[in-house]
Amino acid sequence: MTASAIVKKLCAAGLLGLAGMGAAVAATTVNLSYNGAPDPQKNAVHVFAQTLKELVEEKTQGELKITLYPNSMLGDEEARMEQTMAAANLNIASFSGISPLAPEIFVSAIPFMFSGFEPARHFFDEGEYWKALSEAFRERTGVEMLAVVEEGGFLAFTNSKKAIRTPDDFKGLRFRAMDPSQVALYESFGATGTPIPWTEVYMALRTGVADGQMNPPMYIILGSLYEVQKYLTLANIQYSDQFLVGNAAFLDSLSEPVRAAFHEAVREANQKARTENERDVENRIQYLADKGMEVIHLTDEERAAFRGKAQPSYMNWLHAQGIDRKWIDMALKDAGLEPVKE
Repeated sequence: MTASAIVKKLCAAGLLGLAGMGAAVAATTVNLSYNGAPDPQKNAVHVFAQTLKELVEEKTQGELKITLYPNSMLGDEEARMEQTMAAANLNIASFSGISPLAPEIFVSAIPFMFSGFEPARHFFDEGEYWKALSEAFRERTGVEMLAVVEEGGFLAFTNSKKAIRTPDDFKGLRFRAMDPSQVALYESFGATGTPIPWTEVYMALRTGVADGQMNPPMYIILGSLYEVQKYLTLANIQYSDQFLVGNAAFLDSLSEPVRAAFHEAVREANQKARTENERDVENRIQYLADKGMEVIHLTDEERAAFRGKAQPSYMNWLHAQGIDRKWIDMALKDAGLEPVKE
């Protein structure tokens, strides 16, 4: 659904008028919805959400309370974003929740843009691209970008057929894709990409509908994909993240002390979640190895071969979506990379 379509839908429901915001703003309890189970061992997003709840309630001395709704209890990505646009809600959205309203967010997922956690965090915390996108998103939707939340590390390739070390190893394989951008990525390596919902991934891999997929190690464990995948290639393809967003009118209505305490809690919760996530990455990889997966660590030269094919193909896909080149140039500059020749 496009941004204009969502806005029209909300207007039709009488939800966009600020006349009704008074009651919501006066409330001391705000809902926080997100994907995945409320299990700190399997869901890094839950670690962030639970920590945020505790810190907000502590720092505001109970003036602001958060009710957690994991497992998409308040609806799918589109429904939860509509709720956040319309009322005093918080939401941790994935690319599926943000991209219909701001397709420029796909620029932040240019393959192999980051060499590790610190460059990725600096990109989102300090970069001009993310600042500009956050401002544009608020103007379009009335929703504020509050934090970039890590969901388990960098994306890795898995498959059931063979060890993947070069782009040529992808030829003839069928891979599950999360969205059209991943289809383009797989096709650049000579594989076929097929969009399959997360809830169907395990069975698709088990039955051979797809040979492989890509996710951070945490999600491979969460989905028990090690039972139906033999090979794990640690390629550091993309930084795996989601996005804490909140109704801007509600946040602006908070008293200065409460608003300051809320933003401080967001920063502290995100730092804690990042620290725990990075600490656990190697343990998760070892867990998958212990479960029988063959772990392939790429050399810098091998990773460069993937980057050489993936980045130009992804750039072409971005242009096909009508993404203005200024967003790409801004992001590459923030990441310390040269513009990609097309």
